[in-house]
Amino acid sequence: MSKRSIEFPKDFFWGASTSAYQVEGASLTNGKGPSSQDTKELPEGTADLTVSVDHYHKFKEDIALMAEMGFKSYRFSISWSRVIPEGTGQANQEGLDFYSDLIDECLKYGIEPIITMFHFDMPAALDARGSWGNRDSVEWFVDYAKLLFDNYGDRVKYWLTINEQNMLTLVGNVIGTLRIPEGTENVTKEIYQQNHHMLVAQAKAMEICHQQLPEAKIAPAPNIAIAYAASMNPEDTLAAQNANAIRNWLYLDMAVYGKYNNLVWTWLESQDALPDIVDGDYESLANAKPDFLGINYYNTLTVKAYEAPESGKVEFKSQQENSGLENMFLGVDNEFLPKTEFGWEIDPIGFRATLREIYSRYHLPILITENGLGAYDELTADGKIHDDYRINYLRTHIEQMKLAVGDGVEMLGYNPWSAIDLISTHEGIRKRYGFIYVDRDDEQVGTLTRYRKDSFFWYQGVIANNGSDLT
Repeated sequence: MSKRSIEFPKDFFWGASTSAYQVEGASLTNGKGPSSQDTKELPEGTADLTVSVDHYHKFKEDIALMAEMGFKSYRFSISWSRVIPEGTGQANQEGLDFYSDLIDECLKYGIEPIITMFHFDMPAALDARGSWGNRDSVEWFVDYAKLLFDNYGDRVKYWLTINEQNMLTLVGNVIGTLRIPEGTENVTKEIYQQNHHMLVAQAKAMEICHQQLPEAKIAPAPNIAIAYAASMNPEDTLAAQNANAIRNWLYLDMAVYGKYNNLVWTWLESQDALPDIVDGDYESLANAKPDFLGINYYNTLTVKAYEAPESGKVEFKSQQENSGLENMFLGVDNEFLPKTEFGWEIDPIGFRATLREIYSRYHLPILITENGLGAYDELTADGKIHDDYRINYLRTHIEQMKLAVGDGVEMLGYNPWSAIDLISTHEGIRKRYGFIYVDRDDEQVGTLTRYRKDSFFWYQGVIANNGSDLT
């Protein structure tokens, strides 16, 4: 099918995304309890979350700017510890009211609120009780989900359960979310036990959503990026299959089918790391049945057959970089792909390839919940931000998403990262993603004045013509 004959659906959700701890500020005020993001040791030289970009106090201004761009949707997360300061027990009415007002502000402009229930910010009080390693975490999350459905289900029709669960599992140490009990002898088993609890918690939340809110739709939101084989060597093909199973298919197979991926299961068995599974888990997992798939995509990865590197140990480095997994695969640079200023490869064609692979495996509509370029943006003396590099990144990815639609992939929407500049998980605000520039840096808060970047106006045009003209 030619590019010219492809059209996005008329009700396509053009928008963008943020997460609570990265934009809100008011981190320990207005009744909010601390989360794991408030208590973690920050990477040196990065801004803390006390103010962030003050979306908590400036959300009306921010939503008005999103409406000016023409947003059809806004994907944001709710801070668990803002609505339940201790993670369980007494709710914080002030926190509940904040999100209610935020939802209403979106709806005022015809913007569909898409809510992420958990985005890297476990309440610190629950961390102290073992976090996801505690089997009780399943019920903690279920009770939290019920509170959200009770308070916002009358207005929110699209829900996402856990943001990038695969990254919580694979690089939790990098993003400051991993809690390993002292004295743990088999760390892999502990990590995948935590992962199992998240999978069950997610499944139960999906089932409850369908029961309680029959008109609503709910989905997972993993970070999916297909792995290429580095060469035509058949052993590299096996390595790519291993990498895809461990990074991608484990999470989507479980969300959609309620079953562990066979390659991952046999690998866990080889590590003496099979999770403990209790009666009812498989039933809950089978009953989840997501309505669509939320997908975060930044780039692909390229792998070859495992060989011990000179440096010794291998591990996942960050959300988008990896050095491999012992006896399974070894990550390599892809010579055909350029990199961002922060070292992430750029692969728009891989976006199309990833969408095609996901849809052919699961046949569920796909909502892009993150995709974007982190870069050093410069505010000029006359208040401009010329971010042609971001426009080019987004344009080439939207072009490939459009081709995926032509391939028969059912797309619900595109909500890139991020609506507004925010504090990146481990690289601070210097790594900017937004359509809207915020006057602050990692050393000081600044005025917090909002400025429209060139990409703001470009995306405004894309939304107005429903992606028919990307120039």
